[in-house]
Amino acid sequence: MFPRPIPETALWQRRFYVVAVLAVLVFWLCPLFAILLTSLRSTTDVMSGNLWGWPTEFGLVDNYVAVFTQTPMGRYFLNSLIITIPSVLGVLVLSTLAGFVLARFRFRGNMLLFALFVGGNFLPHQIMMIPVRDLMVRLGLYDTQAALIIFHIAFQTGFATLFMRNFIAALPDDLFQAARVEGASPFQTLLHVVLPLVRPAMAALAILLFTFIWNDYFWAVVLSVSDTVKPVTAGLANLRGEYVSAWNLISAGTLVVAIPPVVMFFLMQRHFIAGLTMGAVKG
Repeated sequence: MFPRPIPETALWQRRFYVVAVLAVLVFWLCPLFAILLTSLRSTTDVMSGNLWGWPTEFGLVDNYVAVFTQTPMGRYFLNSLIITIPSVLGVLVLSTLAGFVLARFRFRGNMLLFALFVGGNFLPHQIMMIPVRDLMVRLGLYDTQAALIIFHIAFQTGFATLFMRNFIAALPDDLFQAARVEGASPFQTLLHVVLPLVRPAMAALAILLFTFIWNDYFWAVVLSVSDTVKPVTAGLANLRGEYVSAWNLISAGTLVVAIPPVVMFFLMQRHFIAGLTMGAVKG
C-alpha cells in the first residue's frame, strides 16, 4: 500500500530516483523561471519578440517601479489585505466553533450537518456564479469589498470546519471529562482547553486560507468591477492592453503578488508543519 524504501545496496535505483526528482523539480520550476526572466526584460526586448531567449537588455528596476507607478497596484494590494485578513479571521472563528460542536457534542442530525459542510466543497464554483452575483446585487453589496469577504467566509467555512473538526475530535476525552468535573462551561472548555491545543492546526489552516483567498481570481472578477474594490489578482488583468501587452510588467506584477503568501508561509513554517502532522502519531 505504501512505497517501499530503496535499499542502500541498490545504487542504480537510488541514482535514478535522484535524477527523476531533479527532472521533475526542473520541469515544475520552468514556468516560474520563465516569468522571473521575463520580469527582467526591458520593454524594447519584449517588443522585439525576444520572449524565450536570454534578455538583451535588462529593465529590472524600471519594470518593478512601473508596476506601482503606472498602475494602481498599491490600491490593489490594500484591497486584497482588506478582503483576505477579515475573511481568514471569520473562517477561523466560525470553523473552530462549528468543529468543536460537531466533534464533542452528540445530537440528532450531527452527521447530516457535518455532511452538509463537507458536501459544499464538491460544488463547482461556476454553477454558483449567477446566483451569488444576483444575491449580492439584491443586497446592494455588488462591487464592494464586503461581497468578497462574505462569499469567502461562506465558501471556505465548509473545508475549514472539516479540518478543525477532525483535529478537535482527535483530542483525548480525558481532557474534556476533567474540564466538566471542574465545572467548566462548554465555552470555557473551548477557550482554555481546546484552543491552546489546536493552535498549530489553526496556524496551518490560516496559511491555507490566506493562500486560497489571496490567489482567488474567479470571484474577484465576478464580484468586483471598479479599481477601488479589485484585489491584486483581478488588478493584474488591467496590465494587459487591448492590442499590446507589456509582458515584462505583467511578469513583474505576478511576482510581486506572489510575495505575501510566500512570506507568510516561511514566517509560520514551523507552525504549518506542526499543524499538518499533529495527531499523526498517537500515544
